[in-house]
Amino acid sequence: MPDKSVASVQTIGRASMVLTSLSEGPSGGMRLSDVAEAVGLGKTTAARLLKALIDVGYVELDAGGRHFRLGYSLFKLGNAARRFHIIDLARPGIARLAALTGDTVFLSLRDGNQALCVDRQTGAFPIRTLTLSVGDRRPLGVGAGSLALLAFEPDAEVGRVLEASREERQAFGAFDDAALRGMIDAARKAGFSFNDGRIVSAMNAVGVPVLDRDGRVVAALSIAAIRERMVSPRQEELVAQLKAEAADLARVLDARRDMTACDCA
Repeated sequence: MPDKSVASVQTIGRASMVLTSLSEGPSGGMRLSDVAEAVGLGKTTAARLLKALIDVGYVELDAGGRHFRLGYSLFKLGNAARRFHIIDLARPGIARLAALTGDTVFLSLRDGNQALCVDRQTGAFPIRTLTLSVGDRRPLGVGAGSLALLAFEPDAEVGRVLEASREERQAFGAFDDAALRGMIDAARKAGFSFNDGRIVSAMNAVGVPVLDRDGRVVAALSIAAIRERMVSPRQEELVAQLKAEAADLARVLDARRDMTACDCA
């Protein structure tokens, strides 16, 4: 009689191989035959593993039902695992920005179809824009940091998020599909997101994504201020400062990832 514990470990190992192959595959997903070939398993075994991973949300099928890709339950786990060290690593840069600009600086992370504010630092300017507290959530795209998290994702992912969050965004009248697509296009062209008083009329905000070396969005930094403090040329100065801190944070995160990979090797 086979040892059940050995079989369970083998199944976990195979499932890990499947997830790894999907993470390294094309962004549009992989066919069953491609997955089976990549991990060296028969189609029947690969299909059984994929079905189990779909059941727990770690894998999903595209709209056509032919391509498998990583699911958002898995991204949630990944975000939870790295959230703590991102906050710690980002905090010095956020503090520098708040001290340098005098305004309020936010760190946001993606959590499924929402943006989660995980840190906030306030500057010395007497009129403070505290529109988000640590722990607050908004639909992706609603707000400068949230928009920076969404706008620099692939088109297919943007479309999926817009469809999934449509009902939740109804509470934010200025962020319907058409308006949000316009803001996404503008953010991509400019290289930063801009919220021009769409949540609080007297408050504007700018945001930038933190991109890892593979071009994936891992976080967003944003600055909020009263409208008068967000006009040219100051707006361009704030964006440049945000981008510099985002680039520094990305380098630190990539270095941490390399160090972790070496420790595990």
